[in-house]
Amino acid sequence: MTIIEAIKERHSVRQYKEIPVKTESKEILEKLVSECNAESGLNFQLICNDSECFNTFLAHYGKFKNANNYIALVGKKSMNNLDQLCGYYGQKIVLTAQTLGLNTCWVAGTFGRKKCKAVLNADEKIVCVISLGYGESCGVPHKSKPEEKLCNIPESQRPEWFKKGLEAAILAPTALNQQKFFVSLEGENPVITTKGGAMTQLDLGIVKFNFEAASGHKCN
Repeated sequence: MTIIEAIKERHSVRQYKEIPVKTESKEILEKLVSECNAESGLNFQLICNDSECFNTFLAHYGKFKNANNYIALVGKKSMNNLDQLCGYYGQKIVLTAQTLGLNTCWVAGTFGRKKCKAVLNADEKIVCVISLGYGESCGVPHKSKPEEKLCNIPESQRPEWFKKGLEAAILAPTALNQQKFFVSLEGENPVITTKGGAMTQLDLGIVKFNFEAASGHKCN
């Protein structure tokens, strides 16, 4: 499965089979986590076989089941673009997990922060976590806003690469499916912005990664 195929096939999954992550897949993800950390300055951590992080009232309310594996998205509190970086590199890991046959879910609130096994330095915090495992289902597609509410470039004026990027951006997961982002062009440069709000910087990073992976063009 390619990353483009993973973008189209990946949906949020909260219920997992009680099966450990394959050793080979775990090694691939650990290597990718290390690469992302080295490139970004973040401190992501892959944690497997932990039944405590999602053993909370909110997690049960959120209908999580067998969520025993997760990526803790950790970074320095002082980083101005911390949330956006977590979204960008977190989505890179999410899509790689999809190519390995694993399902995922972005989780900002319905997990036990004090129960999370991530090791934090004094100047770091957990932005969110990404649960992962072999889903009981593949999830379902989220509803999307009309393109004209997310992009102001007429379809006839969109380059082919831009069309691919926009499609991938629209498929990106966002908090509460808000899709509070906007895709445009400044000359030949794609620009993705958000008006702000809860979790929108995290969402912006996710959307930018999808756009760049599908279009091959770096976003401003």
